[in-house]
Amino acid sequence: MSGLNRAKNESWARSTNAPRTYRTSRSERDVATNTSPYPLNPYPDSIGSKQLSIALVSPNLERRAAAALALTRCSGGDVTEFPNYPPGLDDLSGMLSQRFDVVIIELDSDPEYALELVESLGSDGMVTVMVYSASADPELLVRCMRAGAREYLTLPLAPEVMAEALVRAAARRPVMQATKKTAGRLLAFLGAKGGAGATMLACNFAVGLAKESDEKTLLIDLDVPLGDAALNLGIVPEFSTIDALDAAERMDGRFLSQLLVKHSSGLMVLAAPGRFVHYKPNDDSINRLLHVARQEFDNVVVDLGSKLDLMGTAAYKDATALYLVTQASIPELRNSNRLISQFFSGGGPKLEIVINRYESRSLGVSEEHITKALTRPAQWKIPNDYASVRNMQINATPLVMSDTAIARQIRQMVNAVTGKSQTPAKKKGFGLNLFG
Repeated sequence: MSGLNRAKNESWARSTNAPRTYRTSRSERDVATNTSPYPLNPYPDSIGSKQLSIALVSPNLERRAAAALALTRCSGGDVTEFPNYPPGLDDLSGMLSQRFDVVIIELDSDPEYALELVESLGSDGMVTVMVYSASADPELLVRCMRAGAREYLTLPLAPEVMAEALVRAAARRPVMQATKKTAGRLLAFLGAKGGAGATMLACNFAVGLAKESDEKTLLIDLDVPLGDAALNLGIVPEFSTIDALDAAERMDGRFLSQLLVKHSSGLMVLAAPGRFVHYKPNDDSINRLLHVARQEFDNVVVDLGSKLDLMGTAAYKDATALYLVTQASIPELRNSNRLISQFFSGGGPKLEIVINRYESRSLGVSEEHITKALTRPAQWKIPNDYASVRNMQINATPLVMSDTAIARQIRQMVNAVTGKSQTPAKKKGFGLNLFG
């Protein structure tokens, strides 16, 4: 968004041209004196004790007054009236969602611009958007719903209809307020080279998080179109990452949940497509998907494969940690050195280097040269256990659910994220030395 548009929107949101902000609920004194210019509220228990903050947006004075009248007769809200549409839309959703629980928009003054406003607000998923119009046109209703409106009201606005809509908004508010809390962790796995083992580690790490913590965990396979996280986990999804990215403009928590498949561990998975599809992900779509995912889940694990074209997206920029998966061989170490120099020398997400298929006695490359190539020591070393990995691939049983050297190291990685301390006496293998 341009600085000019942001400044215009902020000015609009603070504008003294907005005629008033007022509370629709009435005190006992109001009831006794009836000094309000509007009829007394006949629906005192419509929303109960939940006070909603409401923005009413309409350039048309008569229609704005009609909505204000209906609102005033519904208990439980603070209303701010805006006598015009905002001048810019790009950064509007985040701004209004911090101030209001409900935004009510009049459509008829400028239907196309109003729909853009609805879509801008609805895409954020943090505010209940309602629209109202003198028209009951089914086509317009469908367009509004697709844009993200939760309620479509028609003039004249009956107070009981408005009250029912606000009750539904109040019921949704605890969910929306939860989404305003700190976003979930974003934990990305990137292979220094194809075949380094990023997918195997991402899948097992995600299963470990789902099993070892009480936190909601999601695995997203962004290695499209050839990602095979679903194959590793033995699941057959109906929908894929591409379905989510194609519908990013209407992505919210409810829609995302319909695309996921649940693994037996409790892990939710958004898998890559099961067949080859020519597809180039859009950065904005990826960012939107990850934003919604982090609002819905405590942990979002992303399998990037070895796709460097995603390094400009939130998968890299907003990552809580990025696990660079490499091996102790010349090609992987060379690639790792170039990646670290290019993307991590000047800051960025927390980088954790994982050496996969590690064999201390038969490296062919000294520890000194490994550290020099990586420009820093590796945080994690996953033992080489071909038989266990092969068994996982054949039986689709995650390694982390077994008691092997690989499983213990992956659980160590999980515990480092969750902050859980483990003792060997209580949980087998959890006391394994970091580089054991």
